[in-house]
Amino acid sequence: MTALAADKNLEYTEGVEWPVPVDDGDKIYGGAFVCVNAAGYAVPGSDTAGLIFVGVSMEQKDNTLGADGALDVTVRRRGLVKAVMGTAITQANIGDNVFLVDDQTVDLTANVTNNIFCGIIAGYIDTTHAWIDIEPAIRQADVATHIADGSAAHAASAISIADAGGFTAQTTVEAALQELYPKAPVAITDTGNAGAIPVTKSGSVAITTTAAQTRTIAIPGLAGITIAISMDVDGGDCVITAASAINQTGNNTITLNDAGDIIVLTAVQKASALIWRVVVNDGCTLTTV
Repeated sequence: MTALAADKNLEYTEGVEWPVPVDDGDKIYGGAFVCVNAAGYAVPGSDTAGLIFVGVSMEQKDNTLGADGALDVTVRRRGLVKAVMGTAITQANIGDNVFLVDDQTVDLTANVTNNIFCGIIAGYIDTTHAWIDIEPAIRQADVATHIADGSAAHAASAISIADAGGFTAQTTVEAALQELYPKAPVAITDTGNAGAIPVTKSGSVAITTTAAQTRTIAIPGLAGITIAISMDVDGGDCVITAASAINQTGNNTITLNDAGDIIVLTAVQKASALIWRVVVNDGCTLTTV
């Protein structure tokens, strides 16, 4: 096929109504919600994995004795359709996504299993009936990526990502975020005298003492975490005992003596075990206990 070198008559249709070949052994009633199966043939709408909603039938077609595609059913692909709700709704449900229960019933995501998206509630009629705008579902190309949560947003776990720079070994957005969040620095609250400094995320903790005090710091929770510990208000020395040595010398105790003293620790792996290592030390005393 080559590019155009002259005008041509454009074949065009609004696509509001469209014929779809019917699956063998199926009967589709007029006014039914219609889906296509994995083979692309029309079947009555239902809460069945793998189906894709394609519209509402404009006629009855009985292909119970026919082969795949022996009959076509005309479906309407746009507009507001009055539908039966599987569970009670209120005016507040306008704008919510709905999913197929069967070929005439829809429901909210919490009340179905396979989330066959078929439209959005456009108008409230009563607790068991609503006007459904079917066009958003027709425009959605792949129901398999659609949500399983009540907010009607695409689930992060359904979106694949490519690791182009060695930043994360994960293959979904959700898992990658879980890996990256602990390494994003945050303000860590000082746990007070005899408290344990959290070791599950990167950040900085400013120590305030009112007398001689202690803190502890456990084995790091994840390689790459970096924690900056500083003396903010000096009311007395603060002795921090680490669960293991924090340098090659074998020191495991840090003493913050004066306001402004700071030590930065980063989590690394040694002999398959996570340990802390000192990156910066300005004013702190390191000892071994």
